[in-house]
Amino acid sequence: MTSPIGMGTLDCEVTMRTGKRFNGRFVMVLAALVLLVAAAYAGSQQPKGAPFSTEIMKVKEGLYVIPGYDGAATGGNVAVRLTSEGVIIVDSKLPTLYSDIVNKVKSVSPQPIKYLLNTHQHGDHTGSNAQFATGTEILMHRNARANMLKGNLPGPGRIVYTDQQSVFLGGVEVQMHYMGRGHTNGDSVIYFPDLRTVHTGDLVVWGKRSQGTVLTPNMDYAAGNGSGKEWVATLDNMLKLDFDAAIPGHGPVLTKQEVRTFRDKMRTLNDRMASLIKSGGKKADIAAKLKLDDLSWPFQPEALNGLYDELSRP
Repeated sequence: MTSPIGMGTLDCEVTMRTGKRFNGRFVMVLAALVLLVAAAYAGSQQPKGAPFSTEIMKVKEGLYVIPGYDGAATGGNVAVRLTSEGVIIVDSKLPTLYSDIVNKVKSVSPQPIKYLLNTHQHGDHTGSNAQFATGTEILMHRNARANMLKGNLPGPGRIVYTDQQSVFLGGVEVQMHYMGRGHTNGDSVIYFPDLRTVHTGDLVVWGKRSQGTVLTPNMDYAAGNGSGKEWVATLDNMLKLDFDAAIPGHGPVLTKQEVRTFRDKMRTLNDRMASLIKSGGKKADIAAKLKLDDLSWPFQPEALNGLYDELSRP
């Protein structure tokens, strides 16, 4: 079977070349429809109660976002790329928001949703995957799929890639890039080259613009093999792409300079933790000695403990 997708598969290695179409055979893996609630952002609590009603906002011509606001209550930001032959979406929020996503897409396009690209495995970004499994191809990095299978999460991707993947639909190309570890070991940066826009997933998160950066980046060491140490280099790789707008995992659409600001704060966090370790500081000293106030990131202790352990290793 031929496909307008350049890809690797779960069962064989395929050499990818950036910017070139690759028509190859791929293995279709049936996604298990399991009645489980996936883990919310950064392992936080799953929202309860009635589903939220979201909105859809235009980013650029042919590109929309269904927002995910502070925290995980409305799931992550869903990007909606329109084409003449169908719609490509990025991420699927929570299980309770499937119908809302479909209805919002219908409000801007009569075309069916052909592809769902996931930025990583967390349930506020993949929660509706299982409901999209019929008629929509689901793509993600192979590590994200492995993490979903390990966690027994519903709707793992049926098409995976290693380094770079392109989807072609209706004369539009959308690229998936693996830039390195950060939030997890399977983070994809989704790039819309014709619109000079990226979807960063949770490699970048941002709170209400009036408050600056208030959502906290989280290294998912437990379930995603994330890395605070490598996160900065991953963002450096992403910043090499030609873009002027960035849709973060959560929060408002950002400028490239704001992504740089986020990267700089991650570097500051790493430098300060490394200095604490070098001076002989212990984990018990983190709360008292690690300066975080100016970063406006209220980290959970397990995240900082994990970063301490990671930076302490030779």
